[in-house]
Amino acid sequence: MTDPIVTIVDDEPDVRDALGLLLKSMNYQVQTFETAFEYWNQFNAEQAGCLILDVRMPGMSGLELQQQLNRLDYHPPIIMISGHGELTMAVNTVREGAIDFLQKPISEQLLLERAAQAIEKDREFRIAHEECLQAEACYSNLTCREKEVLNLVIQGKLNKVIASELDLSTRTVEIHRSRVMEKMQVNSLASLMRSVSVLENNQIIDKNNG
Repeated sequence: MTDPIVTIVDDEPDVRDALGLLLKSMNYQVQTFETAFEYWNQFNAEQAGCLILDVRMPGMSGLELQQQLNRLDYHPPIIMISGHGELTMAVNTVREGAIDFLQKPISEQLLLERAAQAIEKDREFRIAHEECLQAEACYSNLTCREKEVLNLVIQGKLNKVIASELDLSTRTVEIHRSRVMEKMQVNSLASLMRSVSVLENNQIIDKNNG
């Protein structure tokens, strides 16, 4: 995972400089852009961090960029800022998924709090995403029979019951079960259940059929 970067997009140089200095003083890595187009043209979904985005800018507005980003599978969390404290605008940006809407002049403490929250949200998403990719890769290595055994194991059924349902010997079920644990890279039933839950929540496997 890459080190997080706080990106500031604002057409006012004074705002970019002031916010950048504040964040750098707290040891954040910072990059700035004058326009939404500049940011969009170099956007990299793999870059961890968050986005501080001015609502009103020439050309593409902050709200338009937010809507554009929302069409992607994922983008870093957004903190909207504006010199115009319009309630409707604030509601719309938060409804579109922004962490918060901050009015200029911005409280330094509040901005730092929201930046920390946004970066943590981004970190949690990326960890969960990586966990999902790993679970999916492991699951794809299972044979059809192993998937059948897995489905029955997570239902809490004993080996002898699984053997009866699949018309197998108990020993064969034990072997399949061992291979399932090995291929799923887990060492306990609880860990196996967690991996399956991740797959179900991401609709990689069906919650009812496994």
